[in-house]
Amino acid sequence: MVQDVIIHRPPGPHRGGRTEEDPLDPEPPGALDRPGLEHPRSLREQVTQALRAALVTGELTPGMVYSAPVLAAEFGVSATPVREAMLDLVKEGLVETVRNKGFRILGITEQDLDDVTEVRALIEIPATVEVARRAKPEQLEALRGLAREVVTAARDGDLSEFANADRRFHLGLLALTGNPRLVDTVGELRRRSRLFGLSALAERGLLLASAQEHEQLLELMLARDLEGTCRLLRSHLGHIRSAWAARSHEAGYPGSRPGGGSVC
Repeated sequence: MVQDVIIHRPPGPHRGGRTEEDPLDPEPPGALDRPGLEHPRSLREQVTQALRAALVTGELTPGMVYSAPVLAAEFGVSATPVREAMLDLVKEGLVETVRNKGFRILGITEQDLDDVTEVRALIEIPATVEVARRAKPEQLEALRGLAREVVTAARDGDLSEFANADRRFHLGLLALTGNPRLVDTVGELRRRSRLFGLSALAERGLLLASAQEHEQLLELMLARDLEGTCRLLRSHLGHIRSAWAARSHEAGYPGSRPGGGSVC
């Protein structure tokens, strides 16, 4: 029984059997570990989690095409759970099917990222401020362990674990609103906007500072500092946006739109 899903990186410039136009042929596996779910309910979920981790870390590159059989060989599983996992990611808008070839990893445009960041700010900031106003201290303290996990992952340079702990922390905060639809909506927006920003933060040496803001946010919320909570979360959300802006500028994407209203 598979306990952890592992993606292996084959040697050479076209690892993972990826190509932009030609059909994909298997290549010998190398070694790239990606963790599975802590308590997976199915192999499909393990593969889906590992694929998301590979997207976060950049091991699966936007614009490239990957075949399910090649990825399955690298995972050490059959092609069926890989195809199922990829179809889950298709529904999430992270990949698209390429007939007779496999699945292409989709990037995110400046317009998309601006839109997602704006919607996240409009929903997530006031909701978190309301949690700061109403939550019991023990409810907030229960999230301190996750805040520390985020910092540990940043120090270790583990982008996959950082993304996992960061997501659980922020959605855990929002769960205190008692509104599961809000949590689901923000979770989907976070998934779409986090994929490529983390590696940019790490490259610019800003990942640890961003991680430490989680504990700072808890302290502000425990102190019922609503204005401080709002300001810090707005800055926190801006880190990923600014990191991606720097990267997209280097890649030749058009600049982001200026401005944007303040919720604070």
